[in-house]
Amino acid sequence: MDIYLPIAELPMNVFLLLSMGAAVGFISGLFGVGGGFLLTPLLIFSGIPSAVAVSTVASQIVASSASGALAYVRKKMVDFKLGSFLLLSGIVGSFLGVTVFTALRKQGQLDLVLALSYVAFLGTIGGLMLAEALRAMVAARSGKRPTSRRPGQHNWIHGLPLKVRFRRSRLYVSAIPVVGLGMMIGFLGALLGIGGGFIMVPALIYLLRVPTSIVVGTTLMQTVGTMAFATIMQAGTNHAVDAILGLCLMVGGVVGAQFGARVGQRLRGETLRALLGLLVLAVGVRFAVNLILTPPELFSITSISGEGL
Repeated sequence: MDIYLPIAELPMNVFLLLSMGAAVGFISGLFGVGGGFLLTPLLIFSGIPSAVAVSTVASQIVASSASGALAYVRKKMVDFKLGSFLLLSGIVGSFLGVTVFTALRKQGQLDLVLALSYVAFLGTIGGLMLAEALRAMVAARSGKRPTSRRPGQHNWIHGLPLKVRFRRSRLYVSAIPVVGLGMMIGFLGALLGIGGGFIMVPALIYLLRVPTSIVVGTTLMQTVGTMAFATIMQAGTNHAVDAILGLCLMVGGVVGAQFGARVGQRLRGETLRALLGLLVLAVGVRFAVNLILTPPELFSITSISGEGL
């Protein structure tokens, strides 16, 4: 059964959209990530225009992250001060991301830049995740324990100036890396249609030494705010948010996440990280292949004014 998407200006099978949302929701529940890095490429590969895919996924990320953020707030597992720093800087990054997004769209270079960015970004992240997971698996089989840093140890980031005390996280660190990290995640989220949680969480844990119990809730707080801002800007500036598409993806995602969470509880952490690394690499390779292969239509006519699709 087809349903017409008014902003994308094409009909799509409603069961296909629900299945994509459910598949990404399953992966989100399985690996504990937002899934935007996978959902945006899936929509693009299915024929949805890149601008609509990126903008609509931002709205889907807001909905999927909001419920999780509320749950962590009720459990008092959110550092609101740290989250405010990340949120405000993330809004600035989102503004810059939408500005660059709009400029690329007007110049007709958005598809190329998105493809190149996904190849470089996902290839690097997936390769690092896979390598780390394989090292952990080899170490576990050989009976070696992974080396861990003692609580009193710090890295070079803790020597930077402009320090701020985040009491909830028991952290006294420079505001520079916090603001820089928030801006980077906000920029990438608005430009590429990703929540950025799979970057933010390890960065807060390993670079800033934020307690693991606080990280997820604080990250979700930042994700909801920055992606909501990006969605509003995309809707007002580029008119590229398709509400019907977003609703189908949200419904499927809620169902799939429940099953993914159950399966994820039965797998080892190293196995999960290895599978996620392979998945991220596979998406990056698919973009690379699309860049190399000859397209079925060598020429196309489209509007690049940025006012509509």
